[in-house]
Amino acid sequence: MSEQKKVTRIGVLSSGGDAPGMNAAIRAVVRTGLYHGLEMFGIMRGYSGMIEDDIVEMESRSVANIIQRGGTVLKTARSKEFFQPEGRKKAYANLKKRGINGLVIVGGDGSFRGALKFSQEFDIPCIGLPGTIDKDIAGTDFTIGFDTAVNTAVEAIDKIRDTADAHDRLFIIEVMGRDAGYIALHSGIATGAEHILIPERKTDIEYVISSLQEKEKRKKLVNMIVVAEGDDFGGAEEVNKIIKERIPAADTRICILGHIQRGGSPTCLDRLVASRMGYHAVESLMKGRYNVMVGVMNNKMCYTPLEKAVKAKQTISDEWMRIVKILSS
Repeated sequence: MSEQKKVTRIGVLSSGGDAPGMNAAIRAVVRTGLYHGLEMFGIMRGYSGMIEDDIVEMESRSVANIIQRGGTVLKTARSKEFFQPEGRKKAYANLKKRGINGLVIVGGDGSFRGALKFSQEFDIPCIGLPGTIDKDIAGTDFTIGFDTAVNTAVEAIDKIRDTADAHDRLFIIEVMGRDAGYIALHSGIATGAEHILIPERKTDIEYVISSLQEKEKRKKLVNMIVVAEGDDFGGAEEVNKIIKERIPAADTRICILGHIQRGGSPTCLDRLVASRMGYHAVESLMKGRYNVMVGVMNNKMCYTPLEKAVKAKQTISDEWMRIVKILSS
């Protein structure tokens, strides 16, 4: 799209997995657009709604009383059809019909891939807002939903520790994170877990076993292992199986936190991050800064080209793993 061609009608959608704070982002996008005299449209169920023409015009009232709600009022879906050229053609025809000439996509890696392809093929400027509880996108210190998810996990693990303490049990707690271990890492450190198993590091199960045996000798009977669902060794069930084989006397319990981590009212931090990003998404489109992901790094707004955002992954430093080892000894 040429720099001179002004964005006048913006469509906003949430795509991929839902995350607390997505509503705060949608609200910020819609109200910032309206403030600048733009016409705003909500696209239901992500790219599926774009293909099926499930698009509604939005006013200030449309986003009233949603900032405190989890999930997303625009619904979300993973669309296989959008990854086919025919699907994208249909989507473009529906946007063209309404004169929508700018898009804001709240989602993760897969959503940004779709946005990048679409903007390259049809010359529609897109802005990505990182909405994922996994915090696995490079180019931002925060992703919308991570803070809420990790606080939910911490609250649950704190409660589990109480019962572990009462019964001298070993609890193996599985948190979300198919490809990323941030929820496991942060919630594990914050709750004093003895071991944290994450996809980014090869699990040394022998070390885990010997450490538990050594703690057993020291009569340290309350132990917690936090494991990300995508750990290379397997989730909580697999870890439990090998511990029971090697330490038959261990009184183990498994707790899988699951989708509880996705829901709930967003924390103050998630609401602030989402509001700030939503505001800057519209400002970016108006200034002609296109096809970028809006992020926050060192408390400053930063703009990562979408092609970079989909290739790079946030990495976990060795320092964090050293902290885990020292503090849990």
